[in-house]
Amino acid sequence: MSDPARPLQGKVALVTGASSGIGEATAEALAAAGAAVAIGARRKDRLDDLAGRLRADGATVLALDLDVTDEQACAAAVERTRAELGGLDVLVNNAGVMLLGTIVGADPEDWRRMLTTNVLGVMYMTHAAIDGMVEQGSGDVVNVSSVAGRVARKGAGVYNASKWAVNAFSESLRQEVTGRGVRIGLVEPGAVTTELTDHITQPAAKEASLKAHASMTALRAEDIARAVLYMVSQPAHVAVNEMLVRPTDQER
Repeated sequence: MSDPARPLQGKVALVTGASSGIGEATAEALAAAGAAVAIGARRKDRLDDLAGRLRADGATVLALDLDVTDEQACAAAVERTRAELGGLDVLVNNAGVMLLGTIVGADPEDWRRMLTTNVLGVMYMTHAAIDGMVEQGSGDVVNVSSVAGRVARKGAGVYNASKWAVNAFSESLRQEVTGRGVRIGLVEPGAVTTELTDHITQPAAKEASLKAHASMTALRAEDIARAVLYMVSQPAHVAVNEMLVRPTDQER
């Protein structure tokens, strides 16, 4: 008899960007729900710490040194997950960067980092996982996008572009595979308290982002993790394709 408190018992999940923030919280939520979890990120020390905590709670964990901008590393991560954990049922594409700033006067390196991580990273990981899911006739791919994938704003142009790309990619893929038992989910967080703002290189953009977060009760990473868990815990005939999750006091 299945345990309603552990709806993912017997499932295998892979979470990218798992060393902090939404990725870390999502790995914790999926493990608590019974899944064996592969956790991927570049910061090995943080990843090892998370793996240790999850194992102490009884979870089966595989830690993966993973840079999602490396196509071969993405393929290897999926291959190792399937080989060592026995399959892959849930892929959460969470790794991303938010280098807000004006287009005029921007450093194009910020653009390259966002597009390779936020867009190609999602595509590489999905490409590595999707054929196997189609073959088994089941699986969930959840892409963590942003409210920035819906509303373009001054000072966020290329970040907007990267997230609009994720949204379009997700919907097109959904139409390809939904008839074959594979669900594609898109989670679009509003303002969340994470490390993403720390990486903004334009001082004015960083100050504006911090000020905006301070003006509201921002979401916590755990709030988005619950949204992901809700998506992937639905019965097989139910597909929650899109969830926009904002702080109650965030206007847009």
